[in-house]
Amino acid sequence: MLERLNQAMEHIERHLDQRIEVAELARIAVTSEHHFRRLFSALAGVPLSEYVRRRRLTVAGAEVLAGEKSLLDIAVRWGYGSNEAFARAFRAVHGIGPREARRTGATLHSQPRMSFRLVVEGSTTMRYRIVAKDAFHLVGRKARVPLVHEGMNPDIVAFVRGVEPATVRRIEALSDQEPRGVVNVSDNLVGDRAEGSELDYWLGAVTGADVPGDLDTLPVAAGDWAVFATAGEFPQAVQHLWRDVFTQWFPSNPYESRPGPEISKVRVSADGRHADAELWIPVRRA
Repeated sequence: MLERLNQAMEHIERHLDQRIEVAELARIAVTSEHHFRRLFSALAGVPLSEYVRRRRLTVAGAEVLAGEKSLLDIAVRWGYGSNEAFARAFRAVHGIGPREARRTGATLHSQPRMSFRLVVEGSTTMRYRIVAKDAFHLVGRKARVPLVHEGMNPDIVAFVRGVEPATVRRIEALSDQEPRGVVNVSDNLVGDRAEGSELDYWLGAVTGADVPGDLDTLPVAAGDWAVFATAGEFPQAVQHLWRDVFTQWFPSNPYESRPGPEISKVRVSADGRHADAELWIPVRRA
């Protein structure tokens, strides 16, 4: 898997000054576009689109300092239709405009080329199981919130506190299959999982029964789910589990993620510091 990812990285380098299609990168990596975006973001720590942008502006920066081409020629080569658009993008990465950088010989920022390799640290194992589920409904309350990678998400905290206890009890009573009880769900994420990307957050239950019309409902197709368990400091243990699933488990196992909600079942200690959790990720064999 890592070898194929690195072949996709080479494709990016060879085509930096052209339109890079995620479909072609996924074909090289022998995976789906959905899984490629998720895996790249987890491994690289930045969304694919942001990495490509930084690489382009790194090479463009060298051309600006070389002084052999006009700024407009450089802008056009790297996909910008005007000097103004190029200058805005250049300043966002390098902290200085291209004209000033050329005139003063400024120090610029560089995004190195990335390649991936597997590093084995310690002897920690990941506990998981594969569960085949029939189609079901997710039912509960949902809100559109920004993605937060580390620490508590204040928008989610405010949303959960705003759900009346009686409604939570109604939702919990609808649970009739795994994962049982009230669950936390992320779905309909926009973009490449960058910090601040919007997603649907659900406080809900998994059910096969008829659902009340006054609750939010999401039909979920039948399929396989990889289920992971963890315990540790809250919320870091849950956030780190998601990271480890994509950076360690997927590259080492014959599965890829598929579209669908990501479900977590979290039991938090009375003092709010410790959690036991399960993470359900929709998967299919690669």
